[in-house]
Amino acid sequence: MAALVIVLVILGIFLLIVLVIAGMAVGIYNRLVALRNEYKNEFAQIDVQLKRRHDLIPNLVETAKGYMTHERGTLEAVTAARNGAVAARQQVAADPANPQAIAQVAAAEGVLSQSLGRLFAVAEAYPDLKANQNMLQLQGELTDTENRISLARQTYNEAVRNFNTQREIFPNSVIAGMFNFAPATLFEITDPGEREVPKVSFT
Repeated sequence: MAALVIVLVILGIFLLIVLVIAGMAVGIYNRLVALRNEYKNEFAQIDVQLKRRHDLIPNLVETAKGYMTHERGTLEAVTAARNGAVAARQQVAADPANPQAIAQVAAAEGVLSQSLGRLFAVAEAYPDLKANQNMLQLQGELTDTENRISLARQTYNEAVRNFNTQREIFPNSVIAGMFNFAPATLFEITDPGEREVPKVSFT
C-alpha cells in the first residue's frame, strides 16, 4: 500500500512538472506570436506611408515635365525608381517576415530617394518650376511623408528588436526553433546619403 502511494505521488509530481513545462511552452509560443504580429502590423504602417509617397511621385513628375523639357532622362529615372519601389513594396506587404523582401524594399526606396534628390537638384535651375504652387505643395507633402516613413520605420525596428530578443533568449529559443520562428529583419537604409530626406527649396 505504501509503495502504491509513493508511486502515485511520484506520478503526480511528474504530471505537475509536465503541466508546468507545457504551460510555459504555450506562454512562450503565444508571446512570440504576439510579437511577430506586432512587427508585421508596424510594417503595415510603413507600407501606408510608402504608398502615399509612391502616389505623390507621378504628380510631381507631371508637374516637372511641363518645365523640364530637356531633363527627360532625370524624369524617366524617377519614374523607373518609383515603379521599382512599388513592386518591392507590394512583394514585402504580402510577407513582412521575409528578410529578402525587406532588404529589397529598403534598397528600392534608397534608389528612389537618390533619384528624387537628383530631380530636386536639377529643378533648382528652373525658376518657374520652383515658383509653381503645385510643385511647392507636392514637395511639402513629400517631405511630410518622408518624415512619417522615418518615424514608422523607427517603431517597426523597435518591434523587430523586441521580437528577436525574445526568440533568442533561453528557453524561448527552444520553442522558437521548434515552431520555426525565423528572425525578423530591420528596415535599414545602409547608405548614409540615403538617410536624408530629399530637400529642395522652392521659395
